[in-house]
Amino acid sequence: MPETTCHVSMSLDGFVAGPDQSLDDPLGRRGMELHRWHLGDPRATQADAITSARLGRPRGAYVMGRNMFGPIRGAWDGDWRGWWGPEPPYHAPVFVLTHYARDPIEMEGGTTFHFVTGGFDDAYARAVETAGEGGVHIAGGASTVRQALRAGVVDELTLDIAPVLLGSGERIFDGGESFGFEPVEVLHSPLATHVRYRRVEVA
Repeated sequence: MPETTCHVSMSLDGFVAGPDQSLDDPLGRRGMELHRWHLGDPRATQADAITSARLGRPRGAYVMGRNMFGPIRGAWDGDWRGWWGPEPPYHAPVFVLTHYARDPIEMEGGTTFHFVTGGFDDAYARAVETAGEGGVHIAGGASTVRQALRAGVVDELTLDIAPVLLGSGERIFDGGESFGFEPVEVLHSPLATHVRYRRVEVA
């Protein structure tokens, strides 16, 4: 089975997005502060560059939640095609969790968004089938990452912990009772501490 990875930026108080996500604030209020390490901040270091390259490496397929795909709620309205413009950064099939069916959207550069109404397990199975040796990446947001962790499918989890307190927003570990990973690498800069974990194999 291809390897499944997940890579998430989070605040010191555990939030991966701020409150009040909207078209103007896709990551919620102050949510962009979690991502300065890979968005051109002049304080970024080699540690950030290494982690950014790892985040951007090609994958065979992706799974993401509808909230990450866009701000629209309920039935699909209009021609929303994602936050990323005509050529999203994925360059592979992306399986979007939703309660509302929609035809696939083909974008420039090889990205096709597929809308899956059968839940996380269905989307993940389709991603695995499609990915081949390229691996599957759980792209977010918080609810989708929680589902992936509960399902036990994540082999490698990277957390970019920014020295920021958001106070409220979206968490990925709410409701969790065990972690099941061990750290294998720690890199740090003034903008984030990057901790890469691998799943602990139970004998």
